[in-house]
Amino acid sequence: MTLAPHSRPLTLDDAAHLLRRTAFGATDAQIRALVGSEARTVARDLLNFDGATAPGNPFDPMQAATPGAGLQLIRAGWLFELMYGPHPLRERLTLLWSNHFVIGTDKVRNMPSITEYLALLRRHAATPSFAAFALDVARTPAMLRYLDNDQNRNGKPNENFSRELLELFTTGIGHYTEEDVKEGARALSGWTFTGGRGNQKYLEVPKFVFNPKQHDTGRKTYLGKTGNLTGEDVIALAAGHPATALFVARKLHRAFVSDVPSDAAVKGSAETFARTGGNIRAVLEELLSSEAFYASRAAVIRGPVEFIAAAVRSFGSPRMEPKQLLNLAQTAGKMGQILLQPDTVKGWDGGREWINDTTLLQRMQLAAALSLGGNAPKLEKPPTPLALLGTERAATVTALRGLSAKQQTYLMLISPEFQLA
Repeated sequence: MTLAPHSRPLTLDDAAHLLRRTAFGATDAQIRALVGSEARTVARDLLNFDGATAPGNPFDPMQAATPGAGLQLIRAGWLFELMYGPHPLRERLTLLWSNHFVIGTDKVRNMPSITEYLALLRRHAATPSFAAFALDVARTPAMLRYLDNDQNRNGKPNENFSRELLELFTTGIGHYTEEDVKEGARALSGWTFTGGRGNQKYLEVPKFVFNPKQHDTGRKTYLGKTGNLTGEDVIALAAGHPATALFVARKLHRAFVSDVPSDAAVKGSAETFARTGGNIRAVLEELLSSEAFYASRAAVIRGPVEFIAAAVRSFGSPRMEPKQLLNLAQTAGKMGQILLQPDTVKGWDGGREWINDTTLLQRMQLAAALSLGGNAPKLEKPPTPLALLGTERAATVTALRGLSAKQQTYLMLISPEFQLA
């Protein structure tokens, strides 16, 4: 049974809810423009993004003097896109997929490989084929390096990628055996890359290659299928496994519906995933226009990067100096989210893990810097409660009366209503 649709035209609160979840945030005017629209039509329009990016991005990692400097430029450049880009839902999905198909810049420090990886996540953000997405990611030099499949060869298998392909990228734990991991590694042997290795070649473009001399050509049995299986075969089998539909659907619901999603709603999206052959766009179009989506309010704790992007977009995306953007990217790291460097290969847990005494204080300090500080963004007009809180009826609105516009903005940024999307 698929998800029941939200059949009523969007109200003011509905429109704010949708843009808080799919665009990080929006201005008062952008929210009001959606009132009266049909949920399915709006979801379809939001998903109709192309490859356009924000003009004037000042950060070019290919100009970096060191790998470390390049990584800072990549993070700041991505944050620029998150805050100013024309397709915030595409960037929200890119952020989601970077926490699914995880790489880490503690290990991957080649600028072109990270740039290629990010571009691929954007290109597949609402992919019609999850299997094709998984295959493309598996072949990126960034993933090959991060999970050591570039070291996987006949007679000396490396099982790291084969294991995470099943445990974290497709079926999840409990749906495969250790033998599947070993056989998968054999099938993936010979996948490697040339160029871009070592700290001195951090600007050199690496290239995926298949080395047939390092590939195990023997018969293999993987997830119940036996034959002379290749890397392409095992990725297709893993991506097409029935458990993958449920595993990926839950990730989407945690991102867009609730930190603790309903099992019944997740199963509905899993059925759509299975029925459409892993069409993520179809799953999202149904999900973002469903009653389950619109009934779930204040159920997702914003991560550090989302907090920053939400504030700036709700302000109307005022321009900031490059140094401020670099500092914001570093601030996100201090709050627990270094872009492209989750704590482990399974990514950030999110939800309540974002909040503790230290990170809550850091959020308050950031809110003060964005609203009260001398270097706070210059705004044409202050953000409204609708933009920052998602409603004009929040109890916080009453408490704001009599305060200056900057004080109101600060209090709204640190309020529970803003922290929860």
